[in-house]
Amino acid sequence: MLTIGRLASYAGVTIRAVRHYHQIGLLPEPERDASGYRTYDAAAVVRLVRIRTLAEAGVPLARVRELLDADPETFTAATAGIDRQLRAQIRALQEHRRRIARLSGGDTLAVPPEVVDYLDRLRAAGVPTVAVEAERDGWILMAARWPDAIPAMMADKVAQLDNPQVVQLYRLVGRLAENWQDEELLRETADLMADLFAQADAAGELEMQEEVTPDPAFVRLMDSFADAAHPVVRRLRRLVADRGWTGWTVVEKRRP
Repeated sequence: MLTIGRLASYAGVTIRAVRHYHQIGLLPEPERDASGYRTYDAAAVVRLVRIRTLAEAGVPLARVRELLDADPETFTAATAGIDRQLRAQIRALQEHRRRIARLSGGDTLAVPPEVVDYLDRLRAAGVPTVAVEAERDGWILMAARWPDAIPAMMADKVAQLDNPQVVQLYRLVGRLAENWQDEELLRETADLMADLFAQADAAGELEMQEEVTPDPAFVRLMDSFADAAHPVVRRLRRLVADRGWTGWTVVEKRRP
């Protein structure tokens, strides 16, 4: 007859595991002998080895009892089902690994591929990192609010990069992040923004903004996010307002 320690050693498990299997009813707990000890026989070793083997194969403990007492047909069907579950878990883990690998660059966190491509284009155009990161954070919010609209939005943004003035604006904003008290640079940036807004207005693009972002409360949230991101945003908004344009996420011509 075996002590619990010897039982655990023979079966290749820990004493703690044996006690846990007792608690959940997988392994019968023997009565104490006259000396007050619990002793185990060879059958207990066999059952414990079978429990360990099933557990190591990935069988949930909640189903181990079912398989221990199953007939061959039931055992085969049950293990096939467990195998399907394990393969599904493996696929899910592989997908998690793929996503983790994509996150290594930082941009893919919470933004769709179209935004990642756009940010890569900004970098390739020489836009400073600080401006790219600010753009990324704003698109995290936009993608969360309007995920289905992102492909069309990004197509428009990519098309805008064909305009050298747009690229120049991003470069100026990047410079302003480091020199936001440079009044000459602020005025140059505000002049360029006003010029671009006038171009968009003439092309009818500003009239389409409400169709793309039909949620005033969210627009206010985006504006407040931009204001909190860097002191230069509030400075620019005031200067641009002096030039006849209001708003940040949604731009409007200032009324007289």
